Amino acid sequence: MVAVAILAAGRGTRMKSQLPKVLHSLAGRTLIARVLDSSRLLSVQRRLVIVGYRGDWVKQSLSDYRDLEFVEQTQQLGTGHAIQQLLPHLRDFTGDLVVLNGDVPLLRPETIQQLMATHKACQNAATILTAQIPNPKGYGRVFCDQDNFLQHIVEDRDCTTAQRQNRRVNAGVYCFNWQQLARVLPQLQSENDQHEYYLTDACSLMHPVMAMDVEDYREIFGINDRKQLATAYDILQDRVKDDWMAQGVTLINPDSITIDDTVRIGSDVIIEPQTHLRGDTVIQSGSRIGPGSSIENSQIGENVTVLYSVVTDSAVKAGTRVGPYTHLRGHAEVGESCRVGNFVEIKNTKVGDRTNVAHLAYLGDAELGERVNIGAGTITANYDGVKKHRTAIGDRSKTGSNSVLVAPVTLGKDVTVAAGSVVTDDVGDDALVIARSRQVVKPGWRLQREEESK
Repeated sequence: MVAVAILAAGRGTRMKSQLPKVLHSLAGRTLIARVLDSSRLLSVQRRLVIVGYRGDWVKQSLSDYRDLEFVEQTQQLGTGHAIQQLLPHLRDFTGDLVVLNGDVPLLRPETIQQLMATHKACQNAATILTAQIPNPKGYGRVFCDQDNFLQHIVEDRDCTTAQRQNRRVNAGVYCFNWQQLARVLPQLQSENDQHEYYLTDACSLMHPVMAMDVEDYREIFGINDRKQLATAYDILQDRVKDDWMAQGVTLINPDSITIDDTVRIGSDVIIEPQTHLRGDTVIQSGSRIGPGSSIENSQIGENVTVLYSVVTDSAVKAGTRVGPYTHLRGHAEVGESCRVGNFVEIKNTKVGDRTNVAHLAYLGDAELGERVNIGAGTITANYDGVKKHRTAIGDRSKTGSNSVLVAPVTLGKDVTVAAGSVVTDDVGDDALVIARSRQVVKPGWRLQREEESK
């Protein structure tokens, strides 16, 4: 059996925030959500989150996770003290305990899986994740024999000059045999400068204890302040973009592009500069996104072009061209082989295949059939001041420039709306609708100038 415990009780005073440190966002997800995700490859029977500062906020943020157990640490007296709080909760547990830090969000699931595999294969009492880092200043050094069995851990301030040459540091991630750990936890002492109980002290009371180096030392990067949060974002972006380029995605000027690690991208996609892909977004193969585009929680089909545009919570099907300066939002759905052009906003609207909304239009709460043509300046007036109403436009219908369709209203198939019309009543199939005042011309009339009136 496997249990996972996440240390998430601290405030994180260097973040200068009322928000608990583990609830700060990294690329659209909280730090603690990322830490939880890092254990997804393990077969876990119990997941425990140790909370303290504003623990109710932490619990609320994780309400979508099933089967989490929350353990209170009312005083934050060190990592060993935090794990001591598990003793009554895991009284009858037999198996291994994986300990993760809620402020170390970049661990790959494969790394945790490898740590567990090493722990089991070697039948260790404890296995410590370590890293060889270029500049270990400030980190406790981990000293091992030639077989990677732990000899001792020395804090940076206590290291001799020779010991400081050791670049192996403790990542603060552990796998313990719980029954052995439970026996030594009550023996921990707080005889140190911080008067805290350290989990590393438990390792010195157990045998055998092995260290395992992580391949990429940046995975153990912890976050204590806003600058480190920004650094973690850069690390994550490098990882995500390198992975996508290896899978056949072209990134033009990668440094100007940001991609959340929740985004999925097909092969032969081209991402232009100053483009940002967020949340649950899918870009299918052959599409070209950008430059200057933002896509969030949206699905983009094959061979779509999105130029200088914003797409949020929407879908664009294959072969459609979007932009420049288009805004799709609020569950807009644009069909295949459409053209949505300059300064067009579409909200909560379904647009049929091969329909054109070329420029200067607003379509809200509407449904358009296939091969519809929306003239420049067309607006669906969907809000009466109290409620939103829908507009329906049938196949092959056309609106002239500067038309206003006052919802609720339905236009049938093959309807033509004359330019400048304000349509308030339903129109059947095969019709021309003219809803504007007749032009009046008064020959010989001109506006009298002020000097003439005098």
